[in-house]
Amino acid sequence: MLEIQKKLSNAFFAILSLPATAMGFALSVQISSLSWILITKYNLDLHQMGFVWAAGPIAGLIAQPIVGFLSDKVWFWGGRRRPFIIIGGILASLMLLALPNIDVVNSALGVGSLMGVAMVIALTLDLSINVSFNPTRSLIADVTPEGDARTKGYTWMQTISGTFGVLAYAIGAVWGNYFLIYFGSALVLLLTVLPSFLIEEKRDISERSEENPAGETESSAYKTDWAEYLKVNFANAFSWLGVQTMFVFIIAFISQKINPTPEGLSKEMLADVNNKTGQIISISFLLLNAVGALLPKFVLYPIAEKIGRIKTQAGSLLIMSIAYFGIAFWARTATELYVFMILAGVGWAAIVSLPFAIMSETVNKARMGLYMGLFNLSIVIPQLIVSWYFGRIIQDAVDKEIVFLISGVSLFISAVCWLIVKERKTEVVL
Repeated sequence: MLEIQKKLSNAFFAILSLPATAMGFALSVQISSLSWILITKYNLDLHQMGFVWAAGPIAGLIAQPIVGFLSDKVWFWGGRRRPFIIIGGILASLMLLALPNIDVVNSALGVGSLMGVAMVIALTLDLSINVSFNPTRSLIADVTPEGDARTKGYTWMQTISGTFGVLAYAIGAVWGNYFLIYFGSALVLLLTVLPSFLIEEKRDISERSEENPAGETESSAYKTDWAEYLKVNFANAFSWLGVQTMFVFIIAFISQKINPTPEGLSKEMLADVNNKTGQIISISFLLLNAVGALLPKFVLYPIAEKIGRIKTQAGSLLIMSIAYFGIAFWARTATELYVFMILAGVGWAAIVSLPFAIMSETVNKARMGLYMGLFNLSIVIPQLIVSWYFGRIIQDAVDKEIVFLISGVSLFISAVCWLIVKERKTEVVL
């Protein structure tokens, strides 16, 4: 074991955050580039693109709970979470490389189905991210004692991961999505494989309860409150229903309302329009994630201490809902879109931080990997609904402001659902 791990130094918490950061960066690249590249390079329509986006969540629906369960039980390559992090990181890196070369892969394999190859690549990319994401979060709980140290571990994770997420969208905005994809491939490989061998895991998962500065009894730490756990999942699902609709189909709104493509453009002029659309998407997500990275520690934390995490979560989502309605009805320039995306970042900051802390208090801590995998179904199932059902609705809609109307309504319902979750009197963990 490294000395920095024994002492739980800041350097160790930084290293511990890197695998989760890598998967977050891969997800940012996917969000920023996948819809854009499928439409502008491979000429898929919105409905076809929805099916490509659905491929990964379909596999993840089955794989996430299984991987979570296995990562609680198995031990090889010197770790419990390490094997899944490394395998997922390598696959994610390779699939990012394949993303701008779907046509080349299609020709090389002689498949004759561009959409089929795109679905396989998207499936493998999304599945590899999902395979690794849960173990990276569970790893933090495995190697830190309960209380302040664990709080610090998740705080560092969100800060570093959020900062790199902003970097991803900044790269896309300045140098374009192709550079972002190739840079992301190298970064994901580096930040998953190398840190995994620097972190020593405990062979016996029950050792996590040896130190208990938070004052929990062993029985309370190893029980699951199913009623509250399901409430949290249900409320979180509506959040992701709104967010995922925006992630996948924002390109339709931008292409119609902000940067439309005139008829009769030359190939070069069309490429310029497509590149500008890609930049608008990247800047929008950059601003959303910048707020998402800064607010949890410096704004949501003190607010949650005063009024509780549930009210903070619900209020943040209400603000995001208002921002989405603002985009639907008033955003007709890139600048107006950016202003509302900054406002929407308040809700995004809550979505990527508070639900995990709230959920972790309702479950058996010895099975954190399994419950983290099941919790991610509240993200995956909305992805499938968006891809299968909303894709057709948005494709057929004459006015693409429907993208943000669906998102706004979903976030409002989520805010209401969070209010039925019971607030637990405990230290706020962000």
